[in-house]
Amino acid sequence: MSPVTLGGVSFELNAVPLLSRSSHDRAEEVRGDEQALKDGWADAKLLRVNRRGQVRLADGALIFDKAVELAPEPSPAAVFLGIDDGKHVWAVRDRELTGELSDLRAMSSGFDDRVIGLLGTAVALLNWHDKAGFHGVDGSPTTAVKGGWSRVGANGDEEFPRIDPAVICLVHDGGDRVLLGRQHTWPETLFSLLAGFVEAGESLERCVAREIKEEVGVDVRDIHYLGSQPWPFPRSLMLGFSAVADPEQSLAFSDGEIAEAYWFTRTEVRAALAAGDWSAKREGARLLLPGSISIARTILESWAARD
Repeated sequence: MSPVTLGGVSFELNAVPLLSRSSHDRAEEVRGDEQALKDGWADAKLLRVNRRGQVRLADGALIFDKAVELAPEPSPAAVFLGIDDGKHVWAVRDRELTGELSDLRAMSSGFDDRVIGLLGTAVALLNWHDKAGFHGVDGSPTTAVKGGWSRVGANGDEEFPRIDPAVICLVHDGGDRVLLGRQHTWPETLFSLLAGFVEAGESLERCVAREIKEEVGVDVRDIHYLGSQPWPFPRSLMLGFSAVADPEQSLAFSDGEIAEAYWFTRTEVRAALAAGDWSAKREGARLLLPGSISIARTILESWAARD
């Protein structure tokens, strides 16, 4: 992570974002070994995930089934997540999942890095497979191979999971104010960092400058990289930055995505962080912030922690 100069004060992430802490063995060397996958299937664990990315819990713990209960050998509908505690772990889409259910957004802060990594990988891969059943060039059906880590079309072309890079940026004034925006669909007092997808032929830094200009009409300088986080909703990689802007420059919401934006003080941000996240819905609150799963929260906490 690169440090950022903030009015003479060093600023960097004070923690690794939650979804970036994956610690399970992804076992890349096993994916292309069909015999190894078959051998491991006998005592493999199976994670069932519904279309909303939810999984089953029991007493707050993630429920794994036995893979052989799904099929006698690796199913083409399942994806290989890696190895956990010496056992292969797979995931499969289950549209009829019942019981106590939860998803990454709700459960991230209460589970260890290993479980979060397994679930994040499962959601990302299954989301890709849902939309990758046909070849992008000739429209022919594709077949999952290598434990679900790629798909092959009738012509032999191999396709891999697509990742969409997106930037997210904390815009500050070099001192004690930060610029936060609210999208039209968000609750009235929920604000967050500005973000957007990287376009073809565009650098990350140029994307930061363009997106902020389009969304709130301000020019930024001193753009610095902070860190990244996978965001499997459905297939993004969030790349965190900070940048400096002039709070005297007029705001303009030209692309229609942002409903409103304001400059908030460090004191206001600290109070909002201490009060919890947007789900708290405090009466009379002027500012609610994203939950712990988001890199936006980590960046805001890191900025707010500085004197």
